[in-house]
Amino acid sequence: MTEDAVQIIARGPRAVAEAAAEAIDADLMLEGVTYSILEEDEDHDVWRIDAFPTSSEEADGLVAALAGFPKLRTLVEKLADADWLAMALSGLPPVRAGRFFVFGAHDTGRAPVNTVNLRIEAGAAFGTGHHGTTVGCLYAYDQLIKARSFERVLDVGAGTGVLAIAAARTGSAKAVGTDIDGPSVRISRENAKLNQADARFVHASGLGHRLVRQAAPYDLVFANILAAPLIALSQDIKGALKPGGVAILSGLLRTQERRVFAAYRSRGFRLHRRIHRDAWATLVLRRA
Repeated sequence: MTEDAVQIIARGPRAVAEAAAEAIDADLMLEGVTYSILEEDEDHDVWRIDAFPTSSEEADGLVAALAGFPKLRTLVEKLADADWLAMALSGLPPVRAGRFFVFGAHDTGRAPVNTVNLRIEAGAAFGTGHHGTTVGCLYAYDQLIKARSFERVLDVGAGTGVLAIAAARTGSAKAVGTDIDGPSVRISRENAKLNQADARFVHASGLGHRLVRQAAPYDLVFANILAAPLIALSQDIKGALKPGGVAILSGLLRTQERRVFAAYRSRGFRLHRRIHRDAWATLVLRRA
Protein backbone atom coordinates (compact mmCIF):
# COMPACT_ATOMS: atom_id res chain seq x y z
CA MET A 1 0.00 0.00 0.00
CA THR A 2 1.01 3.64 -0.40
CA GLU A 3 1.53 6.18 2.36
CA ASP A 4 -1.74 7.93 1.39
CA ALA A 5 -4.16 8.26 4.28
CA VAL A 6 -6.73 5.49 4.16
CA GLN A 7 -9.74 4.28 6.09
CA ILE A 8 -10.40 0.56 6.36
CA ILE A 9 -14.04 -0.44 6.75
CA ALA A 10 -15.25 -3.97 7.50
CA ARG A 11 -18.92 -4.98 7.80
CA GLY A 12 -20.47 -8.23 8.96
CA PRO A 13 -22.42 -10.00 11.72
CA ARG A 14 -21.76 -8.93 15.31
CA ALA A 15 -20.06 -12.17 16.36
CA VAL A 16 -17.68 -12.02 13.41
CA ALA A 17 -16.93 -8.31 13.85
CA GLU A 18 -16.18 -8.80 17.56
CA ALA A 19 -13.92 -11.77 16.80
CA ALA A 20 -12.07 -9.65 14.23
CA ALA A 21 -11.67 -6.85 16.78
CA GLU A 22 -10.19 -9.35 19.25
CA ALA A 23 -7.75 -10.48 16.55
CA ILE A 24 -6.66 -6.86 16.01
CA ASP A 25 -6.19 -6.40 19.78
CA ALA A 26 -4.12 -9.59 20.00
CA ASP A 27 -1.73 -8.56 17.22
CA LEU A 28 1.25 -6.78 18.75
CA MET A 29 1.99 -5.10 15.42
CA LEU A 30 -1.43 -3.42 15.56
CA GLU A 31 -1.54 -2.34 19.21
CA GLY A 32 -1.30 1.33 18.28
CA VAL A 33 -4.04 1.27 15.65
CA THR A 34 -7.09 3.48 16.18
CA TYR A 35 -10.33 1.72 15.34
CA SER A 36 -13.94 1.58 16.43
CA ILE A 37 -16.66 -1.04 16.30
CA LEU A 38 -20.36 -0.20 16.29
CA GLU A 39 -23.76 -1.48 15.27
CA GLU A 40 -24.73 -0.14 11.85
CA ASP A 41 -28.00 -2.00 11.13
CA GLU A 42 -29.76 -3.64 14.08
CA ASP A 43 -32.49 -5.26 11.97
CA HIS A 44 -29.99 -7.08 9.75
CA ASP A 45 -27.23 -7.72 12.33
CA VAL A 46 -24.68 -5.58 10.51
CA TRP A 47 -21.74 -4.36 12.59
CA ARG A 48 -18.96 -2.15 11.31
CA ILE A 49 -15.27 -1.75 12.07
CA ASP A 50 -13.64 1.55 11.09
CA ALA A 51 -9.85 1.61 11.28
CA PHE A 52 -7.44 4.46 10.54
CA PRO A 53 -3.90 3.15 10.01
CA THR A 54 -1.07 5.66 10.19
CA SER A 55 1.42 3.73 8.04
CA SER A 56 1.43 1.28 5.15
CA GLU A 57 2.61 -1.43 7.55
CA GLU A 58 -0.41 -0.91 9.80
CA ALA A 59 -2.73 -0.85 6.79
CA ASP A 60 -1.29 -4.10 5.43
CA GLY A 61 -1.51 -5.70 8.87
CA LEU A 62 -5.16 -4.69 9.27
CA VAL A 63 -6.10 -6.01 5.85
CA ALA A 64 -4.34 -9.30 6.62
CA ALA A 65 -6.07 -9.61 10.01
CA LEU A 66 -9.51 -8.91 8.54
CA ALA A 67 -8.90 -11.33 5.68
CA GLY A 68 -9.07 -14.12 8.25
CA PHE A 69 -12.81 -13.44 8.58
CA PRO A 70 -14.37 -14.13 5.18
CA LYS A 71 -17.85 -13.16 6.42
CA LEU A 72 -16.65 -9.57 6.70
CA ARG A 73 -16.85 -7.30 3.68
CA THR A 74 -13.70 -5.20 3.84
CA LEU A 75 -13.06 -1.97 1.94
CA VAL A 76 -9.98 0.25 1.82
CA GLU A 77 -10.85 3.84 0.98
CA LYS A 78 -8.36 6.60 0.28
CA LEU A 79 -9.04 9.71 2.33
CA ALA A 80 -9.07 13.06 0.64
CA ASP A 81 -6.13 15.36 1.22
CA ALA A 82 -7.90 17.31 3.94
CA ASP A 83 -8.21 17.49 7.70
CA TRP A 84 -10.61 14.54 7.71
CA LEU A 85 -10.62 14.17 11.49
CA ALA A 86 -11.66 17.78 12.03
CA MET A 87 -14.35 17.36 9.37
CA ALA A 88 -15.69 14.28 11.11
CA LEU A 89 -15.68 15.92 14.53
CA SER A 90 -17.59 18.92 13.20
CA GLY A 91 -20.62 16.70 12.77
CA LEU A 92 -20.47 15.02 16.17
CA PRO A 93 -23.12 16.06 18.68
CA PRO A 94 -22.29 16.88 22.30
CA VAL A 95 -22.27 13.98 24.76
CA ARG A 96 -23.97 13.86 28.16
CA ALA A 97 -22.65 11.34 30.71
CA GLY A 98 -24.17 11.91 34.11
CA ARG A 99 -23.13 15.38 35.25
CA PHE A 100 -20.58 15.70 32.44
CA PHE A 101 -21.29 17.46 29.14
CA VAL A 102 -18.56 16.99 26.53
CA PHE A 103 -18.54 19.24 23.47
CA GLY A 104 -16.31 20.61 20.73
CA ALA A 105 -15.69 24.14 19.48
CA HIS A 106 -18.56 23.79 17.01
CA ASP A 107 -20.99 23.47 19.95
CA THR A 108 -19.68 26.37 22.03
CA GLY A 109 -22.66 28.16 23.53
CA ARG A 110 -24.86 25.07 23.73
CA ALA A 111 -23.55 23.79 27.07
CA PRO A 112 -26.15 23.59 29.88
CA VAL A 113 -25.69 25.66 33.03
CA ASN A 114 -26.16 22.75 35.46
CA THR A 115 -23.47 20.37 34.15
CA VAL A 116 -19.69 20.04 34.30
CA ASN A 117 -18.91 21.28 30.81
CA LEU A 118 -15.77 19.93 29.14
CA ARG A 119 -14.64 21.37 25.84
CA ILE A 120 -12.49 18.69 24.21
CA GLU A 121 -10.65 19.17 20.93
CA ALA A 122 -9.27 15.92 19.56
CA GLY A 123 -6.73 16.98 16.96
CA ALA A 124 -4.89 13.73 16.22
CA ALA A 125 -5.69 12.14 19.59
CA PHE A 126 -8.24 9.47 20.48
CA GLY A 127 -10.97 10.09 23.03
CA THR A 128 -13.42 12.86 22.15
CA GLY A 129 -15.93 11.56 24.67
CA HIS A 130 -18.20 10.10 22.00
CA HIS A 131 -16.79 6.60 22.07
CA GLY A 132 -18.65 4.04 24.20
CA THR A 133 -15.57 3.40 26.32
CA THR A 134 -15.04 7.06 27.23
CA VAL A 135 -18.74 7.57 27.95
CA GLY A 136 -18.66 4.45 30.14
CA CYS A 137 -15.71 5.82 32.14
CA LEU A 138 -17.36 9.21 32.62
CA TYR A 139 -20.63 7.65 33.68
CA ALA A 140 -18.88 5.30 36.12
CA TYR A 141 -16.92 8.20 37.60
CA ASP A 142 -20.06 10.31 37.91
CA GLN A 143 -21.73 7.56 39.94
CA LEU A 144 -18.69 7.11 42.18
CA ILE A 145 -18.27 10.75 43.13
CA LYS A 146 -21.85 10.89 44.37
CA ALA A 147 -20.62 8.89 47.38
CA ARG A 148 -16.95 9.86 47.81
CA SER A 149 -14.18 12.09 46.55
CA PHE A 150 -10.89 11.03 44.95
CA GLU A 151 -7.94 13.22 45.88
CA ARG A 152 -5.42 11.59 43.55
CA VAL A 153 -6.38 10.33 40.11
CA LEU A 154 -4.27 8.71 37.38
CA ASP A 155 -5.43 8.40 33.76
CA VAL A 156 -3.48 5.72 31.84
CA GLY A 157 -3.79 6.16 28.08
CA ALA A 158 -5.20 9.66 28.41
CA GLY A 159 -5.81 10.37 24.71
CA THR A 160 -7.37 13.84 24.68
CA GLY A 161 -7.13 14.05 28.48
CA VAL A 162 -10.89 14.14 29.02
CA LEU A 163 -10.91 11.77 32.03
CA ALA A 164 -8.10 13.44 33.97
CA ILE A 165 -9.63 16.82 33.16
CA ALA A 166 -13.03 15.62 34.41
CA ALA A 167 -11.36 14.56 37.68
CA ALA A 168 -9.56 17.88 38.08
CA ARG A 169 -12.77 19.80 37.39
CA THR A 170 -14.63 17.85 40.10
CA GLY A 171 -12.27 18.35 42.99
CA SER A 172 -9.29 16.01 42.60
CA ALA A 173 -6.24 17.75 44.02
CA LYS A 174 -3.88 15.70 41.84
CA ALA A 175 -4.82 14.54 38.33
CA VAL A 176 -2.11 12.96 36.20
CA GLY A 177 -2.43 11.50 32.71
CA THR A 178 -0.05 9.42 30.61
CA ASP A 179 -0.01 8.40 26.97
CA ILE A 180 2.45 6.57 24.72
CA ASP A 181 1.61 8.97 21.87
CA GLY A 182 3.47 12.29 21.95
CA PRO A 183 0.87 14.34 20.01
CA SER A 184 -1.85 13.09 22.38
CA VAL A 185 0.10 14.44 25.36
CA ARG A 186 0.37 17.84 23.68
CA ILE A 187 -3.36 17.85 22.89
CA SER A 188 -4.22 16.80 26.45
CA ARG A 189 -2.24 19.73 27.81
CA GLU A 190 -4.00 22.10 25.43
CA ASN A 191 -7.39 20.73 26.50
CA ALA A 192 -6.47 21.17 30.16
CA LYS A 193 -5.77 24.85 29.49
CA LEU A 194 -9.03 25.22 27.58
CA ASN A 195 -10.91 23.85 30.58
CA GLN A 196 -8.84 25.67 33.22
CA ALA A 197 -8.12 22.26 34.75
CA ASP A 198 -5.09 21.56 36.94
CA ALA A 199 -4.21 18.27 35.26
CA ARG A 200 -0.69 17.24 34.21
CA PHE A 201 0.16 14.94 31.31
CA VAL A 202 3.35 13.04 30.50
CA HIS A 203 4.63 11.03 27.58
CA ALA A 204 5.21 7.56 29.00
CA SER A 205 4.72 3.85 28.42
CA GLY A 206 3.38 2.14 31.51
CA LEU A 207 3.42 3.65 35.00
CA GLY A 208 7.15 4.12 35.53
CA HIS A 209 7.44 7.86 34.78
CA ARG A 210 8.86 9.93 37.65
CA LEU A 211 5.80 12.20 37.87
CA VAL A 212 3.47 9.20 38.00
CA ARG A 213 5.47 7.56 40.78
CA GLN A 214 5.79 10.77 42.80
CA ALA A 215 2.01 11.28 42.91
CA ALA A 216 1.27 7.67 43.93
CA PRO A 217 -0.53 6.03 45.58
CA TYR A 218 -3.76 6.99 43.84
CA ASP A 219 -7.35 6.85 45.02
CA LEU A 220 -8.55 6.11 41.49
CA VAL A 221 -6.96 4.93 38.25
CA PHE A 222 -8.62 5.24 34.85
CA ALA A 223 -7.26 2.87 32.19
CA ASN A 224 -9.16 3.26 28.93
CA ILE A 225 -6.81 1.37 26.64
CA LEU A 226 -7.11 -2.14 25.14
CA ALA A 227 -7.69 -5.59 26.63
CA ALA A 228 -4.13 -6.90 26.20
CA PRO A 229 -2.35 -3.93 27.84
CA LEU A 230 -5.01 -3.83 30.57
CA ILE A 231 -4.07 -7.38 31.48
CA ALA A 232 -0.34 -6.69 31.21
CA LEU A 233 -0.65 -3.66 33.52
CA SER A 234 -2.81 -5.33 36.18
CA GLN A 235 0.00 -5.61 38.76
CA ASP A 236 1.30 -2.09 38.03
CA ILE A 237 -2.19 -0.62 38.41
CA LYS A 238 -2.63 -2.47 41.70
CA GLY A 239 0.71 -1.09 42.88
CA ALA A 240 -0.31 2.46 41.95
CA LEU A 241 -3.58 2.28 43.95
CA LYS A 242 -4.15 2.71 47.66
CA PRO A 243 -5.83 -0.22 49.43
CA GLY A 244 -9.53 0.29 48.82
CA GLY A 245 -8.78 2.34 45.72
CA VAL A 246 -10.83 2.10 42.54
CA ALA A 247 -9.83 1.17 39.00
CA ILE A 248 -12.10 2.08 36.08
CA LEU A 249 -11.09 -0.11 33.15
CA SER A 250 -12.34 0.26 29.60
CA GLY A 251 -11.33 -0.06 25.98
CA LEU A 252 -12.47 -3.68 25.95
CA LEU A 253 -15.25 -5.50 24.16
CA ARG A 254 -17.96 -7.27 26.13
CA THR A 255 -16.45 -10.54 24.90
CA GLN A 256 -13.14 -9.60 26.56
CA GLU A 257 -14.37 -8.50 29.98
CA ARG A 258 -14.19 -11.94 31.63
CA ARG A 259 -10.56 -12.35 30.62
CA VAL A 260 -9.65 -8.88 31.84
CA PHE A 261 -11.56 -9.26 35.11
CA ALA A 262 -9.89 -12.63 35.75
CA ALA A 263 -6.47 -10.97 35.59
CA TYR A 264 -7.51 -8.34 38.15
CA ARG A 265 -9.39 -10.75 40.40
CA SER A 266 -6.18 -12.75 40.71
CA ARG A 267 -4.57 -9.52 42.02
CA GLY A 268 -7.22 -9.12 44.73
CA PHE A 269 -9.64 -6.77 42.96
CA ARG A 270 -13.42 -7.07 43.48
CA LEU A 271 -16.04 -6.17 40.89
CA HIS A 272 -18.06 -3.13 41.94
CA ARG A 273 -19.92 -2.45 38.71
CA ARG A 274 -19.95 -3.18 34.99
CA ILE A 275 -21.30 -0.82 32.33
CA HIS A 276 -22.15 -1.87 28.78
CA ARG A 277 -22.50 0.55 25.89
CA ASP A 278 -22.89 -0.82 22.38
CA ALA A 279 -20.28 -3.60 22.06
CA TRP A 280 -18.04 -2.11 24.75
CA ALA A 281 -17.62 -2.82 28.44
CA THR A 282 -16.39 -0.70 31.35
CA LEU A 283 -15.41 -2.40 34.62
CA VAL A 284 -15.32 -0.65 38.00
CA LEU A 285 -13.07 -2.59 40.39
CA ARG A 286 -11.99 -2.08 43.99
CA ARG A 287 -8.57 -3.03 45.24
CA ALA A 288 -8.59 -5.14 48.41
